[in-house]
Amino acid sequence: MSNSHTPPDVVHLRSEDNVVVAARHLEADQAISCNGHRIKLTGSIPMGHKVAVRPIARGEAIRKFGQIIGFASQDIAPGEHVHVHNVRLGHFERDYAFCTEVPPPVRAEEIRYFHGYDRGDGRYGTRNYVAVISTVNCSASVSKYISERIRQSELLRQYPNVDGVIAITHKSGCAIPFEGPDHQQLERTLAGFARHANIGACVLVGLGCETAHALHLVQGGLVQLGQKHDLLAVLTIQECGGIARTVEAGVRAIAEMLPRVNDVKRVPLPASKLVLATQCGGSDGNSGVTANPALGYASDLLVAQGGTVVLAETPEIYGAEHLLTRRAITRAVGEKLVERIRWWEWYTGLFGAEINNNPSPGNKAGGLTTIYEKSLGAVAKGGTTALMDVVLYAEPIRSTGLVVMDTPGYDPVSMTGLVAGGCNIAVFTTGRGSVYGCKPVPTIKVSTNTPLYERMSDDMDVDAGVILSRGVRVAEVGRMLFEEILAVASGKKTKSELHGVGEEEFAPWTIGPTL
Repeated sequence: MSNSHTPPDVVHLRSEDNVVVAARHLEADQAISCNGHRIKLTGSIPMGHKVAVRPIARGEAIRKFGQIIGFASQDIAPGEHVHVHNVRLGHFERDYAFCTEVPPPVRAEEIRYFHGYDRGDGRYGTRNYVAVISTVNCSASVSKYISERIRQSELLRQYPNVDGVIAITHKSGCAIPFEGPDHQQLERTLAGFARHANIGACVLVGLGCETAHALHLVQGGLVQLGQKHDLLAVLTIQECGGIARTVEAGVRAIAEMLPRVNDVKRVPLPASKLVLATQCGGSDGNSGVTANPALGYASDLLVAQGGTVVLAETPEIYGAEHLLTRRAITRAVGEKLVERIRWWEWYTGLFGAEINNNPSPGNKAGGLTTIYEKSLGAVAKGGTTALMDVVLYAEPIRSTGLVVMDTPGYDPVSMTGLVAGGCNIAVFTTGRGSVYGCKPVPTIKVSTNTPLYERMSDDMDVDAGVILSRGVRVAEVGRMLFEEILAVASGKKTKSELHGVGEEEFAPWTIGPTL
């Protein structure tokens, strides 16, 4: 990468902003430059934190990204640190202006390709796993025993085109209302993994008396025995005769499936077959300045190829949703997003919580002050194209272009829904240092700042911090990230894959009571 300019001390994102963001740690009494003025700092400012560049009266809006991120809880002088000690959330009206800023579609002049798996039924994969999926926690151990038996044997060495056998287990599956919201949502999630393009074959393992029993998935049509011929098996511990017999049955089933799974080969596929999950976790004040805008640029490149980009984490869209409703392809799509925002206001209030309980303590230590600020940086991951659809958690993603999926902000839960919806590759931005990985979907981790990348280079795939540390343009990092997406989709291992991370991170969202 080339340097395009000398890295600054601070970044002034919009001319109307009354704060700037520290590009590195700044010392007290240091002078910074903003719009031709020299401003003396009243105290030290950590990297990613905000500094006032003009007087801000108590009650006045704090502006970053040209948008409101909160309100001054006291008078703030130029050069002062702007953070939780002098900023409150406050409510303000957002003008949703549905469909008023829908950008025209852009198509790339050159078709780009990756080498992936064509399943022959409209599904296109970037990995080739066998999954042992537990329908209930009661069958979680058995599912793990099956996968461990296969991995401990010499069997997989005979099948080099198989990425591995993974156990998909969780803590739910019973003590929820039968066919109620939680049951339906869990079944969507389990079915989404069972039929995922990165899964070449799967074994569903249940106990036999649980709410989310395996046969209900099959009989309900969410998972069809005929769709993969001999690449799907359903086992229940009670019918098999206990743990040992179920494990033996599972091992036999997988041994019979492996030759078929191994037969599939990578072939050139257009980038339009990629469905990209975008996620941010352990965010900091630079997330919305470096990594997220760079990912947004890469997202636009993928959409121009005819691909799909999925933005999630609805509580981290809160306060920035008006930027998306203006880009909604129809008013109905925009109103679907607003309806989800209103649901989250109701849902958090039901438990005496506030959406502003997010940002986390770690986010705040990294410079994020309010949920509005976090959200404005987070939505940058989705780029600038039209919003084509809004879907429920784990709902199959059928639109191309930019889509929003309604998920919580908690990373494992959000990513579980995105994968279940059909995302076959993921990019995860982090400023504090998340070590997240997700099988069966490769996850590219992008650091928002160079010190993090250097400190955790064994876990970070891309350093977007060079935008500040070396003056590299956002577009250049975005193009590089797009190339990394194609490379990983073609089989390049991510850092989390090299560590073997990704099975324990399966975490379906439970929204109701445990009975």
